[in-house]
Amino acid sequence: MHVEMVEEALRSMPTEAYIADLTRFYKILGDETRLRICLALCNDELCVCDLANVLAMTKSAVSHQLKTLRENQIVKNRQVGKEVFYTLDDEHVRAVLEISYSHIRHGE
Repeated sequence: MHVEMVEEALRSMPTEAYIADLTRFYKILGDETRLRICLALCNDELCVCDLANVLAMTKSAVSHQLKTLRENQIVKNRQVGKEVFYTLDDEHVRAVLEISYSHIRHGE
């Protein structure tokens, strides 16, 4: 065993709470519908109707997934009259998606 390497790995290991939060984040993005919503929001904000058309889903089904994404600070919304527009919550979410896409395409 390489004691120093093991000790360094243990020192740099995040807390259990951090690991649980990170696991929840990836589980949320691990759902195909929620991931497709996030990818659709990478370039611009969209309302529920627009997202439903992009994803070929009902507004109700999209709204259900948006609620989960919003509750977990992955998307945010703004209301204009009766319409609600959604965007990614911040640049970190966009960066995770872009890096993930780049990783998948690496080596093609």
